[in-house]
Amino acid sequence: MELENSLLKQDTLHLEGKDVEIKSETFEKLMFLYSAALKEVETKINILKDEFKYLYNYTLIDHITTRIKKPESILNKMKKKQLYINYQSLIEEISDIAGIRIICPLKDDIFSVINLIKSYPEFKVLKEKDYITRPKKSGYSSYHLIIDVPVNVAGKMIYVKVEIQVRTMAMDFWASLEHDIKYKTDKKISKKMSKELIECAKLINKMDVQMSNMV
Repeated sequence: MELENSLLKQDTLHLEGKDVEIKSETFEKLMFLYSAALKEVETKINILKDEFKYLYNYTLIDHITTRIKKPESILNKMKKKQLYINYQSLIEEISDIAGIRIICPLKDDIFSVINLIKSYPEFKVLKEKDYITRPKKSGYSSYHLIIDVPVNVAGKMIYVKVEIQVRTMAMDFWASLEHDIKYKTDKKISKKMSKELIECAKLINKMDVQMSNMV
């Protein structure tokens, strides 16, 4: 059963309070489903991480982080995309409410992890973007997957979207720094700063390649 068919599709999101708090039984059910799907993926990835360490004495995955988007972030994204503020739009158009980030030691590890995730028969890949082979103009590098994850609720199988990002530790350092400059300071990124960020990204990519060649 598709997620959008399991909830009231046309309900309007009720927004309350300064920081945006969505209070409704439907929204709580929805966040429960996203949380359950995220735990399913997190468990699989942790098992994969432990398996490689135990069987091959190799650290394929350094660490993982997970998050569920806050209501304010969901609303802002919906407004930015000029969507109707209802549950149908949220479910169909917002794919990164539940997210997991996988941090690998080496660049080659990224593709190993991606291939292993794709091999799980229960996960259905909906969309993928390879910013490793073709980084963004800003210098950003990462591999993104949007997958459908089956969640069993009261005997019914519901598919829920989860976004997966896979990158190296060096790429993650760059992305975190760029994010902080963009969103956590009042500074606007100048052309000079943008150029410097791109140069840093190129250096990081060169380092990732060199490190991979050493192993």
